[in-house]
Amino acid sequence: MLLPFESRRVNDRPHQSALDAIRARVEGILPQLAASAAEHDRTGEPPAANLARIADAGLLRLVIPRLAGGYGYGLSAASDVIGRIAEAEPASALILAMHYLQHGTIGTRGFSGQIIERIRKDAIMGLSLINALRVEPELGTPMRGGIPATVLKPAENGWRLSGHKIFSTGIPLLSWLAVWAATDEPQPRIGTALVRAASPGIRIVETWRHHGMRATASHDVIFQDVFIPAENVGELRPAHELPARDSQQAIWSSLLIAAVYDGIARSAQSWFLDFLRERVPANLGKPLATLPRFQEIAGEIATLLAINSRLIRTAAAEADAGEIPDPQEAGAIKVTVTGNAISAVEAALKATGNPGLSLNNPLERHYRDVLCGRVHSPQEDSVRIAAGRGALQDARS
Repeated sequence: MLLPFESRRVNDRPHQSALDAIRARVEGILPQLAASAAEHDRTGEPPAANLARIADAGLLRLVIPRLAGGYGYGLSAASDVIGRIAEAEPASALILAMHYLQHGTIGTRGFSGQIIERIRKDAIMGLSLINALRVEPELGTPMRGGIPATVLKPAENGWRLSGHKIFSTGIPLLSWLAVWAATDEPQPRIGTALVRAASPGIRIVETWRHHGMRATASHDVIFQDVFIPAENVGELRPAHELPARDSQQAIWSSLLIAAVYDGIARSAQSWFLDFLRERVPANLGKPLATLPRFQEIAGEIATLLAINSRLIRTAAAEADAGEIPDPQEAGAIKVTVTGNAISAVEAALKATGNPGLSLNNPLERHYRDVLCGRVHSPQEDSVRIAAGRGALQDARS
C-alpha cells in the first residue's frame, strides 16, 4: 500500500496537485517494473530499463531542492516511493534508495557548491545515478571502525585515487561514485571523493553472485590512479575527529533501506493472500482463507507490516520536521523493520509449504530478497550491543 505523501518540500509546503502527480507517475510505471522482476532475478542483469523509466518519470529529482530544479521533497516522500517500487521490483528500489540517500545528505560532507550543483543538474537532466562506495575487502563495513585502504595521493589541481571497493550497489548503472578514502599522509585524513563513473582508471569486476537481490549488480570496483579534481573532494578530517555516525545520514539510510525490505514483504503478503483466497483443497471444498489457522497467519503478517508502516511513516515525518533521532535509534528502526519483514515472509512461506518454495511462484524469490535486509549496515548485533551498553550506562547513573 502506498503511504500518503506527507513530507514537506525543502522550501515550502507541497501543493496537493504536485503530490498527486508524483503518485500517478509512480503507479504508472509499476506494472512494467513488476513484469521484469522475475527475469532480472533469474539473470542477475541490472534493471537498466526500469531505472530509465524511473528517470523518465522525473523521480530521480524527488529530493533535490526546488531552488536547484528538483521537487524538494524529504524523507517521507522518498521512503513512500522506495517502498512502492520495491513491491514491484526490489533491485531498482535499492539502487534508487542509495541515490536518494546521497542526494538527501550531500550537503553534510563539506563538498563545494559547484560539485553539488553539477551532480544535481545531471540527475535532473537525465539518467544520472549516484551511490556511495565504502566497503572494502579487508576493512569490511566502515560502520565497525577502521581506516579505508583506498587512498588519495596529492596531485596537481587535485588528487589521485587508488583502491578496491566491494558491494557497490548498482555500479554498472551509476554516473557518480561517492568514494570513501584516506589521504596518503603520515597522519591520514578521511573523507569522500565524488568521482565520475566514466573516469579513466576505473574497472568493474563482476563478483556479485548472491542468494537474493541478484539484479543489484553490487560488484567490486578497482580504482587505479584515478584523477579527482580538488573541488570534488569533501571535508578531510583526521580519524579521531570523525563522528561515530552522522545523524541525518543515519536516519535517511535506515529508513530507505527499511522501506525496500518492507516493500518486498508487502509483495509477498499480496501473493500469500491471493493464494489463500484461491486455493480450494478437494477435501475442504472451500478456500484456505476460510480457516481460522490461515486467518491467524494472515493477521500475524498484517500486524508486523502495520508496525513497519507506523515506524517508517512516523520517523520520516519527524526527520522532515527537523526532529532527527540519534543514530542508535535510527539503527533500531532499521533492524526492527527488516526483522519484521523477514518474519512476515517466513510466516507466509511456512504456511504455504511446497507452493511457496516453487520456482513457479514469486514467494521463494521474495524470501531470498528479504533476507538481504540483515546485511545492510547497521547490522543487528552492532545495534543491540550499542543499545545494551547505553542501557547499562543509564542504569549506573
